[in-house]
Amino acid sequence: MEVEFQALLKNQNWHLVPFSSDMKVLGHKWIFKVKHKSDGSIDRFKARLVAKGFQQMPGIDYFETFSPDASLFFKKSNGKLLLLLVYVDDILITGDDASQIDQLIRSMNRVFSLKHLGEVHYFLGIEAHKLNSGILLNQTKYVQDLLTRANMLDCNPTDSPYNSNQKLAVKDGELFESPTVYRSIVGALQYLTLTRPDIAFMVNKLSQFLHEPTQNHWQACKRVLRLLKGTSSKGLLFQPFSSLVLEGFSDADWESSLDDRKSTSGFCVFLGKNLISWSYRKQDVVARSSTEAEYRSLASTAAELVWVKSLFTELGLTLTSPSILWCDNISAISLASNPVFHARTKHIEVDVHYVRELVKRNEVDVRFLASEDQLADALTKPLPISRFQMLCPKFSLLNAPA
Repeated sequence: MEVEFQALLKNQNWHLVPFSSDMKVLGHKWIFKVKHKSDGSIDRFKARLVAKGFQQMPGIDYFETFSPDASLFFKKSNGKLLLLLVYVDDILITGDDASQIDQLIRSMNRVFSLKHLGEVHYFLGIEAHKLNSGILLNQTKYVQDLLTRANMLDCNPTDSPYNSNQKLAVKDGELFESPTVYRSIVGALQYLTLTRPDIAFMVNKLSQFLHEPTQNHWQACKRVLRLLKGTSSKGLLFQPFSSLVLEGFSDADWESSLDDRKSTSGFCVFLGKNLISWSYRKQDVVARSSTEAEYRSLASTAAELVWVKSLFTELGLTLTSPSILWCDNISAISLASNPVFHARTKHIEVDVHYVRELVKRNEVDVRFLASEDQLADALTKPLPISRFQMLCPKFSLLNAPA
């Protein structure tokens, strides 16, 4: 408590003002927390002094709110790159010049009381393991804590996160008696998808029933947890490579929603062999054909490729060759490059034809691949166990060393 209080005084988090009778003075409270290391052992005991903000009335006592979110800052000078990832009081710093990083840490330490933890090994629940082949990011402790919260630490593991023969709907069985528990677990699973793209499809599907979960939804959620029980150490491997080739895999599942017949879009983006971006989402409108559903997904993937490419340009990494966009629907590929098909697709919004403009400018190269080679399949539909297990290694999902 004394360390926390002195840090607040040093950083001048407040200043004293004369008291008057018209002031509304807020109370305060000490919050105590045990911080753990990635292996579960105790790191330190932490105290935090907080104001009782709930005693204020919105629109009367305050007008602005702040929600902490991860922010990325980068600076490039004299050919050197410096990157900072900031989340409240947790900071991750990297760059291509060790001396510049040390200089920044010393400068910040003169203003703030910093605790330098050395090379990254645990950050916001994500563990980093340095291997000979690269760096592996996983969330083993996070998974263990999640299983404990769900009272499933001793459950039997399974081989896939879903039953490929089951399609979930809103009115699907009796209501679950503890909807708060369901929302809490599914919300925690959403954060886990940062390193586990193999559960992204099912977590997004479960998130569509947060308002009124049923027993069947909860059973489907427990199946995801059972998969995690047997794969808690699995994570994403990032490997060094010499070729800066950006590739995207686009797929769609037409009329996959039983409730509104909207289709599902999914994509995954690779830089070399490394999976760097992926998404699964229900489309905003009902597609009138499988070609339209595939084309909408193609447009979303193309936009992601352009954004990633612009991000790397800002970081000083130039990707000269066109981004490759893989799709297993020949009709959608034809729409992307052949204006003759335009008459059939007047009902599709103009922004979808954004893909065609990218193809014309040689920024995106749309190519066909066979459905069995479509990696985005794992993000758009429930797959048989054999196909699910075949696709996962292609995402560079590996088990961390003991």
